[in-house]
Amino acid sequence: MSSASGDERLPQALLELDAITRRLRHECPWDREQDERSIVPHTVEEAYELADAAHSGDDAKLLDELGDVLFQVYFLSLLLEERGHGDLADVAAGTREKLVRRHPHVFGGPALAELPTDATTPSGVKQNWDAIKLREGPARVAQALPALTYARKQLRRSQGAAGPADIPARVARVQALESGAHHGSGEAYAAVGELLLAVVALASDARVDPEIALRRTADAL
Repeated sequence: MSSASGDERLPQALLELDAITRRLRHECPWDREQDERSIVPHTVEEAYELADAAHSGDDAKLLDELGDVLFQVYFLSLLLEERGHGDLADVAAGTREKLVRRHPHVFGGPALAELPTDATTPSGVKQNWDAIKLREGPARVAQALPALTYARKQLRRSQGAAGPADIPARVARVQALESGAHHGSGEAYAAVGELLLAVVALASDARVDPEIALRRTADAL
């Protein structure tokens, strides 16, 4: 690794990645035919591989997967640029503005006095973040998310409508439907869905991503 600091190497490294992305778009037959609909499944796959690397404790793997995700950002931004609807600079500027707006406890601003907490703890920061997002207008939860992640986001929007205290009663309801007459019925689906939603709420209270927790446990089978 170069002895130069990360700050000194960063601009050149990002410019070189930008140049390679553009060359691939023009010279690689596969890259030339892609659009956002065809490329985004690869983006999702890379995001999952990044999550796996983050939980592996392998920093070399994490470094590699971060690069794959970064390339996806560059490539999708280039597609926007080709249509005249924005570019990577717009993506970065928009993200910077959003982060400043949603962290008034760091960057200041009149909004801080109107928020639920003074954000001196992680839970306070999260509470303020949710309040700021609500003020920005209704946000659609992506339908393509995995079910557990989708449920977690929906619970945040509904401010935890299904509480963990409901779990014993919901387990009992599912157990009461175990007879063959109820197998695959709408009532059985509803009962299991409500139980899973309550488990997701419990996981959120414990600050555990239920999607990752279930995958890790399933891998151990």
